[in-house]
Amino acid sequence: MPNPFPIPLNAVRAIEIVARRGALAPAAEELGVTIGAVSQHLRRAEERLGMELFERTSHGLVPLPALRQALPQLTAGFSALQDGLASLRGSEEGVLNLTVGSVFASRWLIWRINKFTTAHPEIEIRLTVTAAMLDLSRADVDCGIRYGDGRWAGVTTTLIGGAAYQPVCAPPVAALLKAPADLAKVPVIQDQTSMLSWPLWRSAAGVDPELKFAGPTYSDASLAFDAAISEQGVLIAADMMSADAVSDGRLVRPFALSVEGPLGYWLAVTTGRREPRKTRLFREWLAQEVPASVLGYVHQSRGSSARQLGLVGQSE
Repeated sequence: MPNPFPIPLNAVRAIEIVARRGALAPAAEELGVTIGAVSQHLRRAEERLGMELFERTSHGLVPLPALRQALPQLTAGFSALQDGLASLRGSEEGVLNLTVGSVFASRWLIWRINKFTTAHPEIEIRLTVTAAMLDLSRADVDCGIRYGDGRWAGVTTTLIGGAAYQPVCAPPVAALLKAPADLAKVPVIQDQTSMLSWPLWRSAAGVDPELKFAGPTYSDASLAFDAAISEQGVLIAADMMSADAVSDGRLVRPFALSVEGPLGYWLAVTTGRREPRKTRLFREWLAQEVPASVLGYVHQSRGSSARQLGLVGQSE
């Protein structure tokens, strides 16, 4: 009787990860083997299947059409296996493993997460803070929140907010601004990590595109926020990220002119993965809490929220 599984499960998993991520290293890390071992998995699988699965290019491994067609099924299959193992452990509904970027964590989430845990005390939040988009098909990650256009391979995304943005600054700096053109007379903080478009806002405000802005430059978004609060200049920021500082008077929106850009904060989950109750409840909470925060509703006490989070990996 022919073997219905001509290649080992680890090799299938390696194929799925490499096809989704376009590189050997992520598969090696997740499987706990060397990059050379992953390469051997792929080569032997192609030999046993009698077909090539990848095109080797200077930009990485690109899945060929047959593998591209099968990839959604492979990804969904491994996600189902992981969900089944989590069900056997009996603890999948009690812990929500969430990965977010540092700015979202420090400027928005950490001051509000107590509202979620108060409403759902049976769910423990374990937070991994990193700029990297972790592999959401991993068993130890349930969902992620990232800023961008929401189009990432292998994940399904839901926009939660952050598309609207405008300049903010401390009140003493705002006193110097009578019109948008006055931005040329004050420091304008440059956040090298920001994906927000000054030209889009300048166009909406009728600012001469040739008008030069100058000011301090930061490579860390949290420091750029602190620079604005400490009266170092004007910063362009998403409304939901600046809402707390505006509500308590540390920042103001000098022109009250917000524009909608093409990017935002997205809740991302693995495509084809069953949505457990904990993820659904978190998504529903975000749908209520984000609009409320943008409207300026002051967050609850700052002191308690950080203690309710299990924080992992504070790298940017």
